[in-house]
Amino acid sequence: MKIDRRTFNRGVAACAIGGLCEPAMAAADRSNPAALGFRQPEEAKPHARTFMQWPNSLEVYKNRADLEAVQEKIALIADTLSRFEPVVMLADGALHAEVGEWVSSKDIELWDVPTEDLWCRDAGPLFLLDDKGRLAGCNLNFNGWGGKQLHARDSKIAARVFQRLGVAEFNTGVVGEAGGVEFDGEGTLIAHDSSWINPNRNPGSRDEITRQLNQAYGVETLIWARGVYDQDITDYHIDALARFVEPGVILIQLPDEIDPADPWSLAAWDTYEVLKNATDHEGRKFEIVVIPEPGRVRSNYPDFVAAYANYYVCNNAVIAAEFGDDRADAIAEKTLGDLYPGREIVMLDVDAIGEAGGGIHCATQQQPASSGIWRG
Repeated sequence: MKIDRRTFNRGVAACAIGGLCEPAMAAADRSNPAALGFRQPEEAKPHARTFMQWPNSLEVYKNRADLEAVQEKIALIADTLSRFEPVVMLADGALHAEVGEWVSSKDIELWDVPTEDLWCRDAGPLFLLDDKGRLAGCNLNFNGWGGKQLHARDSKIAARVFQRLGVAEFNTGVVGEAGGVEFDGEGTLIAHDSSWINPNRNPGSRDEITRQLNQAYGVETLIWARGVYDQDITDYHIDALARFVEPGVILIQLPDEIDPADPWSLAAWDTYEVLKNATDHEGRKFEIVVIPEPGRVRSNYPDFVAAYANYYVCNNAVIAAEFGDDRADAIAEKTLGDLYPGREIVMLDVDAIGEAGGGIHCATQQQPASSGIWRG
């Protein structure tokens, strides 16, 4: 059986950037980046590059056809992104020739960082900037979505990238994935309980996990909705449902009506109700833009993830998925164009990644543009 993000094998567990560098100083506390003025910038801010991971494990995909299907789509995303900003593909050095056969852009840089799967949003590096624009990293201690998938290589990716870049690495002790939170770039997070307040990642209390996430992202307010436990490998990442467009504005993808027999439908509408009644770190009510789900998709895969909300904002563009429903695809494209004026909207067929349980946002991780490196 193919391991994906909605039906998974529970038995499987198991100074390169430019700019000014901070002079040597006494070692800082690496457990609380927020206390030193660090936070993750909003995704729409300028990027230095995008990181992606090369999927290559037949222990994950089980057969060559499934693996090559996702490799083709990862190459498509990388080639598309390289039109707008630098792209780094992380892959074992022994696989660089193979990657070169799939990607067509000569501008994609290959780094010798071994990987297993493609989900760079989850296993990859989380970057922070301080109030002087200096770059640091935060490790979220990726553990294979609670030990649901092998991750001997993927769990080391963030630390290896930080080391190669020469940036300081923070660690608040929280365990999880960046796809499990949405951040407005100022002071508010939204997340599902199921992806964080879960013993497969964090056995602590809600208050402790909230504190650790607030410190990791540099925020004052974290809005929780319940989510869905134990139905997919991510325990329902928020970035497949709701996204900050800018502070105070959220896009959410909803089914037309609540299906009481469908946990995803119930959870989506519950999250919507939570956000409708919530306020951000400034006490503002949210403007919520609702986008419909596609009524039909090309894929016949039963757990196909058709998430328009799982788009990626890069320099001068938004890269999003289309699913073969002409009306819904057009609504999604127009909505994104209205929300991100001045950016090119690029819609891609990445169905194989939807069949693997994710989307374009899940496959990418941004490095923000910075003034230099904070070394701590």
